[in-house]
Amino acid sequence: MTNTTQDNQKVGAQLPPAAKYRPFPTISLKDRTWPDNQITQAPIWCSVDLRDGNQALAIPMSVTEKLEMFALLCEIGFKQIEIGFPSASQIEFDFCRRLIEENRIPDDVSVQVLVQCREELIRRTFEALDGAKQAIVHIYNSTNPAQRRIVFGMSREQIKGIAENGARLVRELADAHPETRWTMEYSPESFVLTELDFSLEVCEAVAAIWKPTPDNKIILNLPTTVESSTPNIHADQIEWFCRNLTNRENAIISLHTHNDRGTGVATTELALLAGAERVEGTLFGNGERTGNLDIVTVALNMFSQGIDSELDFSDLPRVREIYERTTRMDVHSRHPYAGDLTFTAFSGSHQDAINKGFAAQKEDTFWEVPYLPIDPKDVGRDYEKIVRYNSQSGKGGAAFILEQFYGFDLPKAMRIEFGKIMNTFADSEGREIAFQEIYDLFENKYLNSTSPFALESFRASEREQGVKIAARIRKIAAEHSEGEGVDLVGNGNGPIDAFVAALRTAGINGFTFKSYKEHSLESGAGAQAASYIEIERDGNTFWGAGVDASIERASIKALLSAINRSVAKN
Repeated sequence: MTNTTQDNQKVGAQLPPAAKYRPFPTISLKDRTWPDNQITQAPIWCSVDLRDGNQALAIPMSVTEKLEMFALLCEIGFKQIEIGFPSASQIEFDFCRRLIEENRIPDDVSVQVLVQCREELIRRTFEALDGAKQAIVHIYNSTNPAQRRIVFGMSREQIKGIAENGARLVRELADAHPETRWTMEYSPESFVLTELDFSLEVCEAVAAIWKPTPDNKIILNLPTTVESSTPNIHADQIEWFCRNLTNRENAIISLHTHNDRGTGVATTELALLAGAERVEGTLFGNGERTGNLDIVTVALNMFSQGIDSELDFSDLPRVREIYERTTRMDVHSRHPYAGDLTFTAFSGSHQDAINKGFAAQKEDTFWEVPYLPIDPKDVGRDYEKIVRYNSQSGKGGAAFILEQFYGFDLPKAMRIEFGKIMNTFADSEGREIAFQEIYDLFENKYLNSTSPFALESFRASEREQGVKIAARIRKIAAEHSEGEGVDLVGNGNGPIDAFVAALRTAGINGFTFKSYKEHSLESGAGAQAASYIEIERDGNTFWGAGVDASIERASIKALLSAINRSVAKN
């Protein structure tokens, strides 16, 4: 019985889709140690934005854009930057030369270049690096079984021979240019899919040629070229490799993680626990297919655990702006730390918890604001976008916005009352509500509640038996009418008590004074006072608010606001 290609295709077509795939094999590592380890310091970071990131762009960066990106990466604090594949094109070659000849590379930064294990490409690469103070030459070749069989038709020995030949030429050319401090890096491409014993065999063959020392280590980069397993299996691969590598002290184990399964960050973090010391990645995860590892996220994850990442993302909006402009890529609104909605809460309960967390947070204590993993100020974000308001928001959101951006610290019970007003408004609009709209509604409902009673004048004087007030209010009988002036005189324990007595004398009653709160809105000579007063009428409570340069006048305005609102309700 024979099987033709056509027969195989027919059999394959009858399989359910999931049957085409196999589970990734686990690693026999019963005494693994990485689950009990902890990340305590930053790895060596290497940005590959200008190579891996750039080659994944629909419109690659221009030289001007590359120069701006390189300067940004240096500013952030990267000490190793892969600048390109200078043997692949004249543009890449010229960019490398320009960095060197124009002295754009800081003394503490090593530029890294990638090259396949092919003689003509390696020689061209060393031409591009001529005159560099320090450089990393990164060679690679494919090692996994599928590529050995399908792409190259080569045996393991032949594949290892490619790596050895490339390593010998790199060693020869580096020795011929001692004016540059060379670091050598080798990647068994698609390490994640290569048999562990073969990856180790090839890496040790390359190391035997380069002869690394503790003072001049080899970088062994172990890529997840296509993310293919769960993060824990990759951690097992890294721990196995680190345990079995001869002369481990002479090597830096490096990670190059892609994000095909959406777990690039977790894969990297677990691999660091397993013994890796170096991380290659890009800003915001730009790269082929679903992208490279996002270094911003990993670095700020460390930062959130109290670890100095040694990268400066204190002005993350600026980093994002340069990235988006030079790559023409967008950072997703839900992207960790950098997205527009990262520090945003629409949920009312979340908003309330954030509000209380900010109120309780002290400068000299650990960060403990609910729902915010880090202080937005630490990455250059402002508080304006922490709370957004829509129909899902509760009383806490509107009150928080009024407090943070307009200075109004509403009493707890008033927050509930105004929250209901806001929710009704948001429901009717069916969209996100702007901060100014929230203030305008508060102003309209409370500060401008001047009908049927509006304050025209107010004067209080201290007496032996308390306070006497003389006031004038305007009573507006109907909309658009000018109303009539009413003069009031009253005595009481304080200005508010005296004003209430005066109102009752004028026949304005039917309410009970319940509570009062005041505070300053601004500092300095132009400070305004805000006052909030709660009254009860017919078993219902109503709040009013007033603002004035005089706290007494602010309180009287607040009382009239509450009375007006209670009259309108009835």
